[in-house]
Amino acid sequence: MARAEIVQIHAREVFDSRGRPTVEAVVTCEGGRPCRAIAPAGASTGRAEARELRDGGERLGGWGVRRAVENVLREIAPAVIGRDAADQAAIDAKLIALDASANKERLGANALLAVSLASAYAAADALGQSAVEHLHYLWRQVRNPVHESAALDTVGHGPSLPLPMVNMISGGKHAGGQLDFQDYLLMPVGAASYSQALEWIVAAYQQLGRHLTEAGHEGVLVGDEGGYGPKLRSNEEALDVLMRVIERTGLRPGRDLAIALDVAASHFHDAGKYRLSATGGRELTGPELAEHLTGLVRQYPIVSIEDGLAEDDWDGWTELTKQLEDRVQLIGDDLFATNPERLRHGIERGVANAVLIKLNQIGTLSETLQTLKLAVDHGYRPIISARSGETEDVTIADLVVATGAGQIKVGSVARSERLAKYNQLLRWEDECAGRWPYVGKGPVATWLSAE
Repeated sequence: MARAEIVQIHAREVFDSRGRPTVEAVVTCEGGRPCRAIAPAGASTGRAEARELRDGGERLGGWGVRRAVENVLREIAPAVIGRDAADQAAIDAKLIALDASANKERLGANALLAVSLASAYAAADALGQSAVEHLHYLWRQVRNPVHESAALDTVGHGPSLPLPMVNMISGGKHAGGQLDFQDYLLMPVGAASYSQALEWIVAAYQQLGRHLTEAGHEGVLVGDEGGYGPKLRSNEEALDVLMRVIERTGLRPGRDLAIALDVAASHFHDAGKYRLSATGGRELTGPELAEHLTGLVRQYPIVSIEDGLAEDDWDGWTELTKQLEDRVQLIGDDLFATNPERLRHGIERGVANAVLIKLNQIGTLSETLQTLKLAVDHGYRPIISARSGETEDVTIADLVVATGAGQIKVGSVARSERLAKYNQLLRWEDECAGRWPYVGKGPVATWLSAE
């Protein structure tokens, strides 16, 4: 590949969808245009995640990122300018070496990630490639560095349009603790194209709004990721609402629209117990929560469960996997934190069967691709995911197409930081002119057939 020499790097403090500061980096290569990327931020964060750098103090509640911006301008830029942006692995290795801390807390994962991603976009621009073309080239290098032109036609290999996993009802940290579980989502498993999948989801979201109004939930809040946050009495009531909404949309539960749960159990786990304070104050052990989730799967068309148990409850995860691995997709988010060491440990213990991939959990594009490769190589389904603090940056939409990961989790179909990603996927569907397939129900077909 031709060289794309970095000639300029800039950074600034911008704001995410929650009004909190984050880092935007701008990288320019010789002969190219300035290209930017913005680091997202999470609310439901795992202990093993790479650490973003915040200013502390009184300004903006301590959330400022001026120190991280200064780290880009004063330390990262001098070390990276003059390097080849097309050699993403070398760029990211330099960033990691510069930081030299275990979890990127010195320079800040938000600073490193913004530069890492902006470098990839700058390389694509300088080389005359689309973002997907360049990201797919990088993915091929990770997948098969010797035979980079080999045909790659399975999940996690060739470019494809993903099955979306879309937030409908929010609880936990995303909606003021109205419900214990963090998100109740729909997956358009029966759609024949990405655009049809999105249309079905929008129709369901509109029906949900009407249903909640008719049920007396006037002025219901909307959570961080755009899902409705009604005051419901239990997890079961939230699932019953989704069932009614699917039927009101004129679609078939489990055939056209299936249900997914993001339990985010780490956030109601304490001293070995799971306290369901928002729905009756029950205290459950790990095995009891696993049994509760198993009961929900028997009762509702649930095809995916994320973080069903806490991030360090490995014994509980073993039991949960034993009970449900043949029935649903079991996703590790806090459990794995896009961290290859934690994912390897999970693979060795045989827990979960899917992994959420979040760029800012690990802090560079190269490390993200390496974790994605580890997952695919061991049969774990990857889901490329946004964070609760998002922006207009569309990297995850480009990445999910380029890597053929097969599933994307953005949030709901409300708020422009979410729609930016969904709309980017519509553009790729239009521009690929049928060259890149829509995966449809493929990534979860195993568990649909188990229903």
